[in-house]
Amino acid sequence: MKSYLPLLLLPTVALVFTLTEAQSKAQEKSAKTMAKAAENLLTLLTPEQKAKATFAFTDPERTNWHFVPRDDRKGVQIKEMTPEQKAAAMALLKTGLSQKGYTKATTIMAMENVLKAIEKGTGPIRDTERYFVSFFGTPPFSASKPWGWRFEGHHFALNVTLVGGKIAASPNFYGTNPAEIRVDDGGMKGTRALKDEEEAARALLTTLTPEQQKTAIYATDAPNDILTGDKVKVAALEAKGIAYKALTKEQKKLLDALIGVHTGNMASELASARTERLKKAGKDAILFAWAGETERGKRHYYRIQGPTFLVEYDNTQNNANHIHSVWRDFDGDFGENLIAEHLASEKH
Repeated sequence: MKSYLPLLLLPTVALVFTLTEAQSKAQEKSAKTMAKAAENLLTLLTPEQKAKATFAFTDPERTNWHFVPRDDRKGVQIKEMTPEQKAAAMALLKTGLSQKGYTKATTIMAMENVLKAIEKGTGPIRDTERYFVSFFGTPPFSASKPWGWRFEGHHFALNVTLVGGKIAASPNFYGTNPAEIRVDDGGMKGTRALKDEEEAARALLTTLTPEQQKTAIYATDAPNDILTGDKVKVAALEAKGIAYKALTKEQKKLLDALIGVHTGNMASELASARTERLKKAGKDAILFAWAGETERGKRHYYRIQGPTFLVEYDNTQNNANHIHSVWRDFDGDFGENLIAEHLASEKH
């Protein structure tokens, strides 16, 4: 029997939530679309590019993810591609994201030019095409065997795992520096790539009563970054914040909307599956926690944590003008739960 993850990643008790038949069919359709897009890109790559881009599904590289401008990133770089190959790579990315999510991703990529102008060569290499595509598994890709793909670079990472027609798409990271472009640089002044992630949280925060804020705001100083960093496996953080069940009807709608901002970055079928999973796990247990100042332009952090998932958002660096945001699934990152189900089914 094959082992697809390090033993420490295999859950002792798997939280398995069954999708509706309609959702399962939608995911199967999406999986086929992804497979077609992945194979299309692979057919366009040269042998040398394929060697860079492809790994065994069991290769440790599959979980070697990060969101910083690292120099040792694996995969085939967008910059090394022909126009036709680039179009195919972006078409693959589109299969995992909604239009909003795709716009955020491409805006984040464009921000590299802004950083390049600001830093004037004093920082890391900044390049709008310094993003890498990797594949894990052997084509042809199908529901009969696990496979995956990754699109990653500075401030954006999407890790996708497909098993038996089901899709896992986490860790998923979005970041932007600056969070708001405050200088007239290339016509991008005023751009806020992750505006919705901040505004939806503030919309909820401002409706909380003083007593509710005492519960929701757990620290006066925000952490310097997301707490989970680039960990392969994450567990629930300390239970802080105000529970969904403690909110008014209108406040619950605002928290739903905030969660929707984060799920809404994904393709509709993936967003629906995430929403269904957190509902089945119990929305009343979801916690919204804030740390730092509440005044705009000041250091702040928030997280949304449920029984199965964690969203972290941090805006503290660069004088509170540098956002890091991530979605993690406790038993589903890198398809952990899907792989566990697959291994269990192989025993029968």
